[in-house]
Amino acid sequence: MWKEENNRLKAHFEFRDFGHAFTFMMRVAFIAERMNHHPEWSNSWNVVDISLCTHDAGDIVTEKDRRLADAIEQVFSEMK
Repeated sequence: MWKEENNRLKAHFEFRDFGHAFTFMMRVAFIAERMNHHPEWSNSWNVVDISLCTHDAGDIVTEKDRRLADAIEQVFSEMK
């Protein structure tokens, strides 16, 4: 699901409705806050697009991004 492109990890998530997309974002927000690593993301109705990179490492993909991506993937799997 995740692809590395232009020094970013990117993923596209689709849900059955806005409520599920927003719930996903809320769950991810709590995880990101605990990890002190915050995604760049957008939401349009049932779609959430996420882009990850480590700004303090020069805007590149690091292990910190991969750990957050794995955690996000887990949340998505639990919501299916």
